[in-house]
Amino acid sequence: MIGLDVGGTKIAGGLVICDSGKVLCKRVVPTRPERGPQAVFDDLLELARSFLSEARRVSAPVGGIGIGVPETVDPKGNVTSGQTLAWQNIPVQSICSELAPAIVESDVRAAALGEALFGAGRNYGAFAYVTVGTGISSCLVLDGRPFPGARGNALVLASAPLSTTCHRCGGRIDDVLEEFAAGPALVQRYNRVAPKRVSKAEEVLDAAAGGSRVADRIIESAAAALGNSVGFLVNLLDPEAVIVGGGLGMAGNSYWNRFVESTRQHVWAEQTRELPIRRAQLGADSGLIGAAAAAIRKANLKPT
Repeated sequence: MIGLDVGGTKIAGGLVICDSGKVLCKRVVPTRPERGPQAVFDDLLELARSFLSEARRVSAPVGGIGIGVPETVDPKGNVTSGQTLAWQNIPVQSICSELAPAIVESDVRAAALGEALFGAGRNYGAFAYVTVGTGISSCLVLDGRPFPGARGNALVLASAPLSTTCHRCGGRIDDVLEEFAAGPALVQRYNRVAPKRVSKAEEVLDAAAGGSRVADRIIESAAAALGNSVGFLVNLLDPEAVIVGGGLGMAGNSYWNRFVESTRQHVWAEQTRELPIRRAQLGADSGLIGAAAAAIRKANLKPT
């Protein structure tokens, strides 16, 4: 099977043995969404073709292609939002199916499925998967099946504003978590106040680890805000565990420790407060492995 994980920063793909989750080979290319939706889609097709060629070279049969995208996806596999990639008018699934039977899924549900089958979620009947990177999304997994909701939209954890009115000044507040705690937000917040500009969230984390008080405050506040929202998610769903993936979600100790502390502080029920909060076991490969597995599940294909 071919798994393709399209993110805001990179597209990762691989040949996957779906009965074990083993990745036979892998390639990563930059997404560069600023070039427009068609250019990114052309790169996706080229990557898929390269894996088909590689599969033929090693005599590995390909039963299908699974594609995880950083957007909402309806039950028919149509991309229905354009926050990162405006693919609403591109028949992604049908065009890719000209290469091999293809399934399009939201990236967070694909990654959650990967963790449910082969990673940190294997021992849980009900867990919440949260991914933190270029964006922030979540997914409830029940008995190994990511829950999509009625329209495929049950993943929006951090894109909608938390609207309120300040009781001190009367001003309206429309804070959006992704604009405060996701990777690009860390970069933007740091560059507004730091003497040296950075381009990646990893550089902000490195600066904090190196003793930068500015970077440390940004990391601490972002992780605390994320924990606030994940704590609310736990209160709402009461999962057995929370599993966190994405490049920033699996980041260094300062971000992780403050996030876990904040999550527990915002969990209301005492018997729930110490639930397991674990990093994704498959790491950066959760998405592509889960996308390949989604192709098998949704198309009822035979694992190969």
